[in-house]
Amino acid sequence: MARTTGAHRLVLLRHGESEWNQQNLFTGWWDAQLTELGTAQATAAGELMTANGIAPDVVHTSLQTRAIRTAELALAAMGRSWIPVRRDWRLNERHYGDLTGRNKADTTARFGAEQVKIWRRSYDVRPPDITPDNPFDPNADERYAQVPPGELPLAECLKDVVERLGPYWDEVLAPDLRAGSTVLVGAHGNSLRALVKLLDGIGDDAIVELNIPTGEPLVYELAGDLRPVDAVPVEERYLRSAAEIRAAAEAVAKQAEA
Repeated sequence: MARTTGAHRLVLLRHGESEWNQQNLFTGWWDAQLTELGTAQATAAGELMTANGIAPDVVHTSLQTRAIRTAELALAAMGRSWIPVRRDWRLNERHYGDLTGRNKADTTARFGAEQVKIWRRSYDVRPPDITPDNPFDPNADERYAQVPPGELPLAECLKDVVERLGPYWDEVLAPDLRAGSTVLVGAHGNSLRALVKLLDGIGDDAIVELNIPTGEPLVYELAGDLRPVDAVPVEERYLRSAAEIRAAAEAVAKQAEA
């Protein structure tokens, strides 16, 4: 697919399918592993980037294994495991609070489709806070000891994720891009959705309906001001065809119904 080339290139990559994706569970900050399919998706993403002449100079990931492993596998497929790595909790998935560990279909049956859609898809409504008796409470994990006091969430809405990603963009991602690096970000559905919102200026109502498929490189060519050089639908920024991406995104959208 022909695309306009900008002064800077940013590649967003959602992790491959995880074990909790496969089981249709709310995952959030829980550290689920990749499935066999997720591993294959990550390797295929690297091969696809190579076939399209994309060679990252630096990689940013969340602190979650599924994103870290996806980036590692993609870079290995490109022969670029040696590039610098930056990791930060602000690239983590949205914290799903006390929904963490719950089956999405069971949660819908218990609370009703309308309430679950509000928790999953409203821009500024958080799910219930994580409780101490939730066996999948991720907040005590040692990797989050670095989170500043008062910033460790008990639950998040998409607005919260956008607000934590904004400073990371300004302080870390933007400087790497301005230095001339091709930047790869290995992260999650909601943290990448937040970055897409920031880049494309998508409205609050529209961004919650955007589904980012697993293991599909999403490529932004950016001008000197780090704004996209072309105004095209998000689905046309992927390396695969828009039809293939629509099908993959629809599969993501149906997870709550499974």
